[in-house]
Amino acid sequence: MTEQKTPMQKALPGLLIAGSLGGVGLVMVSLLSLAPPVDDGSTPLAAPQAAPSTVEMANAGAFNLSPTVGPGGKNAPLTPARLDAPPPLAALPIVPAIPEPKTKAAKATTKPTRIKIPKIKVNSVLGTVTMDKKNNLTTPPLSKPNRTGWYKYSPVPGEVGPAIINGHVSTRSGPAVFDRLRELAKGDHIYVYRSDGKVTRFTVSGIEQVSKNSFPTKRVYDNTTGSELRLITCGGVYNKKTHHYTDNIIVYATLSKKKG
Repeated sequence: MTEQKTPMQKALPGLLIAGSLGGVGLVMVSLLSLAPPVDDGSTPLAAPQAAPSTVEMANAGAFNLSPTVGPGGKNAPLTPARLDAPPPLAALPIVPAIPEPKTKAAKATTKPTRIKIPKIKVNSVLGTVTMDKKNNLTTPPLSKPNRTGWYKYSPVPGEVGPAIINGHVSTRSGPAVFDRLRELAKGDHIYVYRSDGKVTRFTVSGIEQVSKNSFPTKRVYDNTTGSELRLITCGGVYNKKTHHYTDNIIVYATLSKKKG
């Protein structure tokens, strides 16, 4: 990539993940995964013990996590990878990214318009999402449960960098567009259609379920050398009092085919 900062790079430092209207799709960001201290019996209980530092606590939790994002699959439990783990390796050979439009006018009008995921029967119109006043990434309106949202300051799918698309897992009226997102696995295909007539095919490289208190911001949003895609929705346990889910489901995919 060039040294010139992209809109994605400019947005990254203050980026918190998705917040939702009504709370169904809220995604909170924390840059450290904190784990409570554990007494392993190596120190006598009567001996005074200093309180562990934030770094010690984070590392204690990290050793229990996978060093890589898992492939997913039928009946496979989704678990988080370590916060310092990189994005998963491509499942299929990658293809060169689509160059950005040369004119400002073309850049302003080029956007994704639809996403299709055959395996889980997703065929959704893509709107745009952005940041709210609290620096939370917004989500599609709850009144349109089958709508997905592309973060407008991330790359257009097919161009260099991680394109971000989110959607609700459910609303008060029932299942929403990404209700079955957790069923995706390495090797599955995702198709994104663009306003310039180009169609991009991404292949899933990995999937994980993470706590909202330890969202892997760097792994999801950091720059990449090729064209990649991230799909995000809620998961875990739904808290009826707060109207929030405890976790997020994150799908990672790489560009494997393009046409148009």
